[in-house]
Amino acid sequence: MSSEERRDSLADQAAAWIPPWQRPTPPAESPSGDPGNDLPPEVPDPSDVPAAPVGGTGETLGDAAGEGTEQGETAERGAERTAAAEQGAEQGETAVQGAERPDPAAQGAGQAETAARDAAAGVPTKQPAGRRRSAPAPAPAPELDDAELRGALEAILLVVDEPVSELTLAQVLEQPAERIGPMLDEIAAGYTAAGHGFELRRAAGGWRLYTRPEYATYVERFVLDGQSVRLTQAALETLAVVAYKQPVTRSRISAIRGVNCDGVIRTLVSRGLVEECGAEPDSGAFLYRTTTMFLEKLGLNSVDDLPPLAPFLPDDVEELADATR
Repeated sequence: MSSEERRDSLADQAAAWIPPWQRPTPPAESPSGDPGNDLPPEVPDPSDVPAAPVGGTGETLGDAAGEGTEQGETAERGAERTAAAEQGAEQGETAVQGAERPDPAAQGAGQAETAARDAAAGVPTKQPAGRRRSAPAPAPAPELDDAELRGALEAILLVVDEPVSELTLAQVLEQPAERIGPMLDEIAAGYTAAGHGFELRRAAGGWRLYTRPEYATYVERFVLDGQSVRLTQAALETLAVVAYKQPVTRSRISAIRGVNCDGVIRTLVSRGLVEECGAEPDSGAFLYRTTTMFLEKLGLNSVDDLPPLAPFLPDDVEELADATR
């Protein structure tokens, strides 16, 4: 064999050589089922293959290396395509989720359109729970004319059991307070001018109907019917001391009267003419004062209307006071 034929044979063998990683995998079992056929194909002994020239072998190895590089580049491009595909899938999923979420602007426009249709159809709209409108303030009560205001005041004054103030009457009737006082004065003047057996007067900080003094004997005869409910002299003296010295303790009252007044004080408290009003800071003794009923019974508006004591005191009051010291 000449050298040229030998080089051609070696070149053919190198060109026909297949790398191990590209060789097909042998079947697990032959179609015939013969265990002897399961052996891998005979691999030629490298020693039997004649050595290839340096140039031919380098070219073959270079081709193999180039093919491996191409396969690596192909795998890298495939990985890049796979990553790009995954990123595209994530973006697609995000877009789908965004499409599923309601657009606030579109939702608001839809609610506005629905509210407009309901308003056109006369359907009452519901306010949001957190933005409900406050209830409108109640309309002020209509102002009563003089005749109706007079009748309302007279009806209330007939049923009260104690003097009622002008402010209370204004609140009950829902009328300005500046109208109540002049109307009560007008009613009182009308009763007096008409000569009724009762009168309207101010007492204990309020207004109440009372019988006239000139008819007191008839009223007493009807109410008492032979029973005497007059206070004793001791009770009257004690009540006078409380009225002019209030608030005052029992010991002070006893010192002024010169006798023990515990029993009299209990009687006045039970009659509703005197009441407790706290305790003295120094001694802790109870303090007493007159009640609203006391002002009612005497027809007074306040204790400041009590008559002065000077005309009723003896001329030698200073000598008596020195004698008791």
